[in-house]
Amino acid sequence: MRIAILGTRGIPARYGGFETFAEELATRLAARGHRVSVYCRDRSGDPEYRGVSLRYLPSIRHKYFDTLAHTFFSTFHLLGHRVDAALYCNGANAMFTVVPRLFGMPVALNVDGLERKRKKWNRLARGWYRLSEWLATFCPTTVVTDAKSIQDYYRERYGKPTVFIPYGAEAGKVAGTGTLGRLGLEAGRYFLYVSRLEPENNPLAVRQSFEKVRTDFRLALVGDAPYAAGYIRQVRDTRDTRIVMPGAIYGQGYHELESHCFAYIHATEVGGTHPALIEAMGRGALVLYLDTKENAEVAEGAGIPYTDDLSAKMEMALAMSESERNDYRRRAEQRVRERYSWDRVTDAYEQLLGRLVGP
Repeated sequence: MRIAILGTRGIPARYGGFETFAEELATRLAARGHRVSVYCRDRSGDPEYRGVSLRYLPSIRHKYFDTLAHTFFSTFHLLGHRVDAALYCNGANAMFTVVPRLFGMPVALNVDGLERKRKKWNRLARGWYRLSEWLATFCPTTVVTDAKSIQDYYRERYGKPTVFIPYGAEAGKVAGTGTLGRLGLEAGRYFLYVSRLEPENNPLAVRQSFEKVRTDFRLALVGDAPYAAGYIRQVRDTRDTRIVMPGAIYGQGYHELESHCFAYIHATEVGGTHPALIEAMGRGALVLYLDTKENAEVAEGAGIPYTDDLSAKMEMALAMSESERNDYRRRAEQRVRERYSWDRVTDAYEQLLGRLVGP
């Protein structure tokens, strides 16, 4: 099949979950013999990446227009470069999915979570996301949800059936520790937090909770965010020398940090299945997760939930026996192997896109 992926910042992944998703899915589909193109915002200079064609289109660098502008340009470029099926990412792009359909190209839309609940959006943006939820019920050929709770939401609120395909992750630790050394961390002696540093992901609350814990372990707060400079200054405003905040880290360095942390803290309030949570579980991390419906769907029974008691749960993890901690770690890794492997995710998308294309 000829397949296009639109709506992300592009690949190689250098931003967030949708970009990692696009890279993992596109490269696997290409390895299976499909002709895959991914639309990108940031020009790397390379026309191809691991067998995937890269299409570079402009955008408008603005908090509220970046995604929509790039998807607009990408959609109309797609009309002149037909594919058998298109996969759009991000529910905000629902409006555009009707255009290729009018020209005979079936479209799947991965809506992610309930973006309108993110604190970073103003009233107009939240209204757009709410409108886009409704548009998603009829503009694309089919809707994909990556969490059962989001699938339930679309069914209960809109009567819209969706296809559930989870996010994926690798399983097993990586051996390298070079990144730890550069950050002044020791294997097994640091808590790890990874996310975009935005209010609904609670990095400030994580930092403040850790500051109350009496330990010589460290906290690595890893991440960054465009258009959030003021909030990030608040997150960084600490005198606790145990805390290291290196910004965003991708690739091998990110995998090393997940593989060798004492525990991983997942604090997101909004969204569907969060990539960083599954990825940390896949590396066999001891997971402390904010107890939301979406997070519990992934980690319940394989991690330690918390609500407003993160400091206490950190202290509990420190006080547990190593065998108790290892039980959680084994369950987390096994959960990913059974439910969230990238090969199984690719199988599901290949079958879905194949059904859209037809015989």
